[in-house]
Amino acid sequence: MSTPDLVPVRRALISLSDKEGLEDRARRLIALNVEILSTGGTLHALQSAGIAARDVADVTGFPEMMDGRLKTLHPLVHGGLLGRRNMDADRASMVAHNIPEIDLLFVNLYPFEATVSAGEEFETCIENIDIGGPAMLRAAAKNHPFVAVCVDNNDADSVLDAMEANNAHTSLDLRKALAAKAYARTAAYDAAVSSWFADQIANTAPAFRAFGGQRLSELRYGENPHQAAAFYAAGKERAGVSTARIVQGKALSYNNLADADAAFELAGEFTEQTACVIVKHANPCGVALGVTVREAWDKALLADPISAFGGIVAFNRPIDSETADGLTKLFLEVIIAPDADDAALDILSRKSNLRVMLTGAMPDPKQTSWTAKTVAGGLLVQERDHGLVARENLKVVTDSKPDDRMVDDLLFAWTVCKHVKSNAIVYAKNGMTTGIGMGQTSRVEAAKLAARKAVEIAETNEWNRPATQGSACASDAFFPFADGLMAAVDAGATSVIQPGGSVRDEDVIKAANEAGITMVFTGMRHFRH
Repeated sequence: MSTPDLVPVRRALISLSDKEGLEDRARRLIALNVEILSTGGTLHALQSAGIAARDVADVTGFPEMMDGRLKTLHPLVHGGLLGRRNMDADRASMVAHNIPEIDLLFVNLYPFEATVSAGEEFETCIENIDIGGPAMLRAAAKNHPFVAVCVDNNDADSVLDAMEANNAHTSLDLRKALAAKAYARTAAYDAAVSSWFADQIANTAPAFRAFGGQRLSELRYGENPHQAAAFYAAGKERAGVSTARIVQGKALSYNNLADADAAFELAGEFTEQTACVIVKHANPCGVALGVTVREAWDKALLADPISAFGGIVAFNRPIDSETADGLTKLFLEVIIAPDADDAALDILSRKSNLRVMLTGAMPDPKQTSWTAKTVAGGLLVQERDHGLVARENLKVVTDSKPDDRMVDDLLFAWTVCKHVKSNAIVYAKNGMTTGIGMGQTSRVEAAKLAARKAVEIAETNEWNRPATQGSACASDAFFPFADGLMAAVDAGATSVIQPGGSVRDEDVIKAANEAGITMVFTGMRHFRH
């Protein structure tokens, strides 16, 4: 059986949750002599606008019932969507049972994702799970040789444009593209429902896990120019790169988005203090706290002025004009913050290529959600690392006890270390990173790399000595031997924070006592791969 290219549209079924632009599109269909079938609120909106539309209940002989749960789940609807026009048996069934052909389906689904994001009650979310809509979309998409299916306003406009150009006909290529999108939409919708439902039952890994999302933008390429890429919003809404308003600058790249996300997530860890984070290649290179936003920026830049060139900068407070003035003194790729005042935006606009992202809020470091990473043939899925350590969770294991200032630096270093690629070592002092060693195969080498960076930073800033002298040192996992600890001591660290849990903890504690430094255990590891 051959599949026709151009097929006429004589009858359309429209059932919309989002009715924006409905009247204009319906009038275009009427002008093309297309009969409109509709349901519920969509039917009421059409009739109120004086647009001729037929109630689906008149076709099925059944009224809407169960508070609208049941209206389109009927053979006279699905037969009209699924009937193959080039098969005698299908056509005979349609004639025998008075099934009208439906050539165009325009459905957008109940706003389940938005309902969940708004924090609505369980029952409200349940009632916003669409049943008839996905069933019709899947049926129409399966029968795409004869039916055009639209899941959003852009699709409807494309179909109407094609019909107006082709005497009320649609092409096979268009119908195929629309069908593929319809299946992707229902898959993403079901993924959102299943993930939400799994979270309602228990915070565990279910037997089946679905992930879906809506494309926010196509990207020029991925990590490298030969890789295709796009940006999708998926899962629970979380303040950050997916919710940000792009107020200026060039189009964001794959790497820009990945780095901006890394920077903003770390900035979000500091809820009580003003923070600035500078990231290069997914790793923080300068992180600092300040009384003001400008002070936080100045200190973060001072932490590694070499690596900051071409970096991504995140703030956890709105940007003011004084900070914006400092930011424009250096070449940066992206700035991301919850907000910025008009004076700051005016100053930043002088750097026309600089991307500025305003999110409207900060991510909650305690929020539970899931992350996924592809491997050959599958997905690795885990909870987001929302583990937090407070002062009262620290276990002092050395003879030397930390004072309040030392604890401040230890917790600051520990928070930064959580966001550094493993193996990771972070030195910090006075609310500012002074050396970061990331991504090393040896923890000893990570400690030495961080110390070498500290020397480089000191030379750049013309300091008399590296700022690791008298610093706090954080390790994302335990020291398996005392050599890693001693590398930190050699760098000038006077306090260390680490998870503990090694079979050689006693040896490491003994080395710390002999060196006269303070060490605390967190009981929590922060590997980041």
